[in-house]
Amino acid sequence: MTATALPHPLAPDARSVGVRELTWLAGSLLLVAAPHALRAPGWLTVLTLCLFAWRFWYTLNRAPLPSRWLVLGAAAVALLGIWIEYRTLFGRQPGIMLLVVFSGLKLLETRTHRDAAMAAFLGLFLIITNFLYTQSIPTAVLMAAALFALTVTLVGFSAPQRGLRANVRSAGLLLAHAAPAALVLFLLFPRVQGPLWGLPQDAYSGMTGLSETMTPGNLASLAQSDAIAFRAEFDGQPPPHAQRYWRGPVLWDFDGRTWSMLPPLLVQFKPPSGGRVYRYDVVLEPHNRPWLFAIESAASVPERSRMTLDGQIVAFQPVRSRLRYEVSSTIGATPAAEEDPRLLARARRLPRDSNPRARALAADWQAASAGDAEIVSRAIDFLRQGRYVYTLEPPLLGASPVDDFLFTTKAGFCEHFSSAFVFLMRAAGLPARVVTGYQGGELNSVDQIITVRQSDAHAWAEVFLAGRGWVRVDPTAAAVPGRVEVGLARAAPQTTALPLMMRKELEWLRGMRDRWEALAHQWNVWVLGYNPERQRDLMNLVGMRDADWRSLTAVLFTVLGAMTLVLLAWSLGRLARPDPVQRAWRAFCRKLAARGVERASHEGPRDYASRAARALPASRRSILRIGAQYIRLRYGPHASRTGVARLRRMVRELRLA
Repeated sequence: MTATALPHPLAPDARSVGVRELTWLAGSLLLVAAPHALRAPGWLTVLTLCLFAWRFWYTLNRAPLPSRWLVLGAAAVALLGIWIEYRTLFGRQPGIMLLVVFSGLKLLETRTHRDAAMAAFLGLFLIITNFLYTQSIPTAVLMAAALFALTVTLVGFSAPQRGLRANVRSAGLLLAHAAPAALVLFLLFPRVQGPLWGLPQDAYSGMTGLSETMTPGNLASLAQSDAIAFRAEFDGQPPPHAQRYWRGPVLWDFDGRTWSMLPPLLVQFKPPSGGRVYRYDVVLEPHNRPWLFAIESAASVPERSRMTLDGQIVAFQPVRSRLRYEVSSTIGATPAAEEDPRLLARARRLPRDSNPRARALAADWQAASAGDAEIVSRAIDFLRQGRYVYTLEPPLLGASPVDDFLFTTKAGFCEHFSSAFVFLMRAAGLPARVVTGYQGGELNSVDQIITVRQSDAHAWAEVFLAGRGWVRVDPTAAAVPGRVEVGLARAAPQTTALPLMMRKELEWLRGMRDRWEALAHQWNVWVLGYNPERQRDLMNLVGMRDADWRSLTAVLFTVLGAMTLVLLAWSLGRLARPDPVQRAWRAFCRKLAARGVERASHEGPRDYASRAARALPASRRSILRIGAQYIRLRYGPHASRTGVARLRRMVRELRLA
């Protein structure tokens, strides 16, 4: 019986693709493209599915595949549709959508295993594109499953007659061999700040968060999002809920409806004095803006960031990927009593002839008050006694939004309260500004980390008082104290439509979410957050001080080379040591060759045993029994230990005359 060399497990041939191989290939490609279907326009998803179904129709009906001109026509239609949809063929979204359609077109024209392998390689590239949108745990698990399915598919192209279980086992072994090398590359590949390549501009179009402006209604819409803004882990006990004011953009200019920021004026940072200091780490989600968040007042500035004149922390670059930074804050710090007169003058500006009723009210307070502090007290009492309603669905306001809110609708979100309060202060002659950010945050019951969501978006006011500096005033807390004390969910009216996870009756679901977010946080910190600093810390632990990219590259190639040598030695050892059945058979062949009956290279075990039995008739029975036992063990369904031991004993006891 002659031995046949098996093909390389990933070397496809030119044979036609069978139904089983086509099914595996299509299933693998659909698994890869499924997340993109959630982002693709509906017509493109339908077109891609039709291309897949079209290919199966040809296979099941044994019809000839469409001509090349028909495939090119379908490709032209897809190109035209994507250009009409996005007005370009370049960029992240249109480029990936082209690849998704091309996967269907490539499957449609697949005839041979070589064509199918090209489609599988396109699927491997599409796996990478999913991580341009998200690097979450579900995406990683789904893409790992897609990688395994594509590997099984490629193995199946090289061995169409093998069983599925054998192909799955071969694919698992191949990926298991690659896993240590992937881990070494992850740990030792030199890390740089930011991605290795630039992303297209539309890669950041879907990011949400606070903006440079505030118009009545935009924070209310943001507050209905349950998405995480950032997570903060404190050294020790975190501050109470009512003191967690996470400072963000500061708004100075008002055009009658919209508040906007000043250009960032950077200053030399000076830590505040007095108060209690809290130290914590923040893992900030990308929001495509430069500002960072810290509880006011910040007592330190993170690396690669600066402090602005109005107390806001801004990074050198927009935050376009998850960022981890260390910061400390002082609660109850003594504010600076001095301010630039030009800024104070800007903090008094109001558009001419806007909101006359609010202006008149502020003028009355100014005339009847003995000082600035009394004006602030009168405004707080006015909001507290005005029976205002805190709602996520505020009514529309007219040309005088402050007057409409204060005297007509009396219902709004935090931006309505803060905007109206700052307007009243400026109308009374006091410098005031709007501060946006987040208030509160939820303590995760699993890892004891504060989770701040977009639903915690908040706006408050700061008023400059002579001798005291900028003083925070939260008009929302004055009108609706529960917003600051217990959070948005309990402060909003019962009829308000809250995000699913904020509803009081779903405590059990929030517990499950806490566990999942605790796991996701560890993934973000230790996997996605493996940055140059963490890589340097790891190298310091193993004795590499001040490791740069040259030393890391040298260590990387050294480790990979050592792993390759170990794997090669292991493979050669398996080739050099045959299995026990084969060793016993070779010992049998050597005994017969010593008596002049040498096995020919083309001779199978049955033919060889028969010829040896004729040449050595005295041992005929023993020779035939050994040959039959070897055939049973070698080519039977399975080889038992007792059968192997019996063969070895029979060969050992064989005596040839």
